[in-house]
Amino acid sequence: MKIIVSQIKGQARQSIKKKRTLEALGLGRIGKSRVHSLNPAVEGMVRSVAHLVRVEKFEYEEVAREKC
Repeated sequence: MKIIVSQIKGQARQSIKKKRTLEALGLGRIGKSRVHSLNPAVEGMVRSVAHLVRVEKFEYEEVAREKC
């Protein structure tokens, strides 16, 4: 399963550890979003900065390409 992680609050007044977690998630500014595969590492990072981000399910369908 994939999730979309979007930053909704700034990182001012946050600890260095939280800033680095946002950086590892590919965020850093309000409004930035990234798609991640849901695994235990990403889940732990999201939990540690849950007050700064919004998480949504990423619904997608793989379209099978037919050979002509």
